[in-house]
Amino acid sequence: MIPIVTSLVGALLVGYLPGALIYRLPIANRQKRGALPAEERAFWQVMISIGWSLMIVLALAAAGAYRYERLLAANAIVTLVVMAWQRQQLLWRGTAAKITIAAFVPLVVLGLGVWRFYPASEYIIGGKDPGVYINEGAAIDRTGQLFRVDKTIANVPEASRSLFFHKYPTDRYYGLRFMGMFINDPDTGEVIVQFPQLLSASVAVGFRLAGTAGATKVVALWATLGLLAVYFFGSRLIGRLAAFFAVLLLALNVVEVWYGRYPNTEVMMQAVLFSVLLAAARGHQDDDPFFAWVAGGLGGLLVFLRFDAYMALAGIAAALALRWIVEARAPRWGFTSLVVLGSLLGFAYYTGPMTQYFDLYERNLPSLSMGIGLFAVAAAITFGLAAIRDRLAPMAMRSLPMAAAGTLIALAAYALFLRQPEIGVLGAWDAFSLRTFRDAYVGWTVIIAALAGYAMVARREFWRDPAFFLVFAGFSFFFFYKIRVVPEQFWMARRFLPVILPGTLLLTAGALFGPSTPEHRRTVRRGVGAAVLMSLIGWQYGTAARPVAAHVEYKGAIRQVDQLAQYFTPRDLVIVESRDASDLHVLAVPLIDVYGLEVLVLESQLPDRRQFEAFLTQALSKYSRVFVIASGGTDLLSRRITATSIAFAPMKMPEYETTAWNEMPKGAREKDLGYSIYQLTAAPQTARGFDLDVGYLDDLQDVRLFAREVTEGRTFRWTSKQSFIAASGLTGNERQVEFVMHNGGRPAAAPPATVDVFFNEVLLGRLTVVFGFQTYRLTLPAELARAAAASPDPAQLRLVSSVWRPSEFGGGPDTREMGVMLDRVAIH
Repeated sequence: MIPIVTSLVGALLVGYLPGALIYRLPIANRQKRGALPAEERAFWQVMISIGWSLMIVLALAAAGAYRYERLLAANAIVTLVVMAWQRQQLLWRGTAAKITIAAFVPLVVLGLGVWRFYPASEYIIGGKDPGVYINEGAAIDRTGQLFRVDKTIANVPEASRSLFFHKYPTDRYYGLRFMGMFINDPDTGEVIVQFPQLLSASVAVGFRLAGTAGATKVVALWATLGLLAVYFFGSRLIGRLAAFFAVLLLALNVVEVWYGRYPNTEVMMQAVLFSVLLAAARGHQDDDPFFAWVAGGLGGLLVFLRFDAYMALAGIAAALALRWIVEARAPRWGFTSLVVLGSLLGFAYYTGPMTQYFDLYERNLPSLSMGIGLFAVAAAITFGLAAIRDRLAPMAMRSLPMAAAGTLIALAAYALFLRQPEIGVLGAWDAFSLRTFRDAYVGWTVIIAALAGYAMVARREFWRDPAFFLVFAGFSFFFFYKIRVVPEQFWMARRFLPVILPGTLLLTAGALFGPSTPEHRRTVRRGVGAAVLMSLIGWQYGTAARPVAAHVEYKGAIRQVDQLAQYFTPRDLVIVESRDASDLHVLAVPLIDVYGLEVLVLESQLPDRRQFEAFLTQALSKYSRVFVIASGGTDLLSRRITATSIAFAPMKMPEYETTAWNEMPKGAREKDLGYSIYQLTAAPQTARGFDLDVGYLDDLQDVRLFAREVTEGRTFRWTSKQSFIAASGLTGNERQVEFVMHNGGRPAAAPPATVDVFFNEVLLGRLTVVFGFQTYRLTLPAELARAAAASPDPAQLRLVSSVWRPSEFGGGPDTREMGVMLDRVAIH
């Protein structure tokens, strides 16, 4: 009970109380924001609290001083000071709008979020962006730092670094700690994460509130806040009923469902950006100065989430410039000052600690001097147009909304019907990106309605919400011109998530429902018709998303990784086999960031033996024990290194299929991360012959065989085109090499199953393998056996197999080039 109460108190201090008090401060025309609907007031109190808390997390962690307790203390102090200072002034005293039946709608939206986004994926493994965000959040909570030193790296002697770290040909960083983490200086152990850290800062809070499970659920919280932000913005733009149906479709859409449970920055950007758009509109178009400060604070914070936040801020700035040119209404100081401050701090962040991440953008951006020149030109044009405001304004007010709509519709028509790829210039996934969005995610009806909606809503509301229309058009042009991401489903769909998908659905609802204002009342017939049509579209979306909604990515990973971590202590060194051996490197990330263990990932399946012997001797003088986690095969042992098996554990979890950009995933597959653990000692091996049960505790003897499998009660591995077995412990008296193999039921149309066997590069013979597990023997010349026994390294068996692909013979999607099933290898 006490941990639950503690978490609830912490959640209130982080996510509600600071914002509630700030919102109630008797400043900046409090009566105006008090007149907002009660449900929107509650939303703002939560968003302001979260934004405030994340600013504190980033500031403390940047100084290397973050602790969850310090965050709570800071928020508690602010809460108490404001309450003591203002006291009775914080009460509304009947001046705020009362709760009405309309408050039920956002409660339904909240319920939609809980229904669609929970349970969240258990993405705590590394290897891709999502795992980086979650594990970086855990590392921020554990270390209190954004910019860290990793003592494990610093403890690796310079002579041994190439075993674990590859020096990259760049002056921006030394190499990779693991995927998603750069090493800046191997001497000091200075590292930096690959991606901006705002999402991870929120994960750090979730990690402390509810452990690893709480950290993974943060993305679902952001997705739910995204639905609410889109609803409240849409309510102002197109009315509550239309906004609700737009959000209903958004919650049912497969992209939103997938990324609402899959760690990513785009879903957080959706929540924060639509909040910024709404706050900017309230602050400027509705003349509420308080919301100008809110928009500026959240907009400045957005810079630390994704670099393309600058594009969104540029769209808002352009809208404010248009407003000044046409209406002579200047941007509010609260918005301008905070956005400029956040942008400058963000620029220092990207060009300083995050220079590796910024490199991709820097190569496509103008130079600093050119950027200043372009800004000066834009400023000059703005002031020049403002000078002729009296003549320009009437024409701009009439023509600009339709000009924007006409341009967007023309570009969409070109992309939908005419645009074609060009070899070496424009990839098919870029050329057909709008068609992919149409066919895979929204449908023809929505595309047509959204384009019509842009024209219809812009004609009425452009000057009431110019920022939305410019930001939506800007993001659409930028990402439909080029996706700028690996073209895989659903991976590329993340580009549509922050603005394009919710904007499309809002505009669709605006077109179908039409206006509902005192001047233009919507007819009942039109409202019912629109509701029915959008419900049918929603039914289609829900049906398409049903497999994703029933799937939990990496379900069970939290428990299984925790079980793995229990084998080790902080006094141990854990070595994980290389990325070219298997996917086990993804387990290194949570072992380091969540559990604080000392872990290294090998650079190669074939590390230099003398170099590794020297490293192991040095490591055993610093650490209590040294372990290896392996699965795919690493040629690591020698006569001076002994490996003792500690554990053999299966680890399987569901992983959704990854497909090309033009093919939708069909469902979940099983990801096998089964592993073996060995303890290494620097002790001579005993010569006792060689007998290897392939697929069982064989991970340090084989290389380039496929993952272990089990059939007929036997463990085995498929050979590849060229596979290797490291045979240690030979006495010199061996005269025969023995294999137990099976051709795997190879189709008659496939090449015959043959294996050429080389012993230390001497051909022993060719074996023709037939159906069923059978024993095959080859003679081993005496001189080869004696030479192998005298060598400090294991003998090498090289197996060259004729291969086949099951996918080419009706064997499903398996595209592996497989040789034969290898069950046992012995040298007698």
